[in-house]
Amino acid sequence: MEALTARIRALAGAVEGRLLVALAGAPGAGKSTVAADLVARLGPDAALVPMDGYHLDNAILDARGRRFEKGSPDTFDVAGFAAMLRRLKTGDEVIIPVFDRDIDLSRGSARVVGPEARIAVVEGNYLLLRDAPWNSLAGLWDLTVFLDVPEAELERRLIARWLHYGLDPQAARHRAGANDLPNARIVVARSVPAQLVLKDGQIISLHNQK
Repeated sequence: MEALTARIRALAGAVEGRLLVALAGAPGAGKSTVAADLVARLGPDAALVPMDGYHLDNAILDARGRRFEKGSPDTFDVAGFAAMLRRLKTGDEVIIPVFDRDIDLSRGSARVVGPEARIAVVEGNYLLLRDAPWNSLAGLWDLTVFLDVPEAELERRLIARWLHYGLDPQAARHRAGANDLPNARIVVARSVPAQLVLKDGQIISLHNQK
């Protein structure tokens, strides 16, 4: 993590406006944990911006018959997310929604990204997806990072997550296997290569493309 933190700090002074770091990975890859760690290391110059605040509301998903598939690429407000990222790039104050897992809903206008935060660490599954409409985000990132986690470990973490939220073991395995793991495979197969690949907190691969 030290090398990644140093790289972000070095880039921050070289861009106009706010530096946008895309931290992508499959469900269960540990994006939230790594992103929070990065922001803590970077200090008050950085802010955490989760993609999950742009989940479609459950009522919309119910109307579309997509409630069980919540978390799939088509269950997010991608246009709204992209508009927020463009506002972030200006460096001005932006107020963002945050997803509350305990109530399974997004809370609008829940977090302030102030002008003092010159770095936004944006974390989410589909930030690097090559498919429309997610590919509209490609030109917004100043640095892209992908978390590499084996599928077996993803499955273990995802089952543990659903157990934590009260599902019984059979339901937890079903939820992970029927929705989360297919989404994880989409992330792995359909994401463009990141500039940096992170495994166990260490940079293991470098790509030059933005």
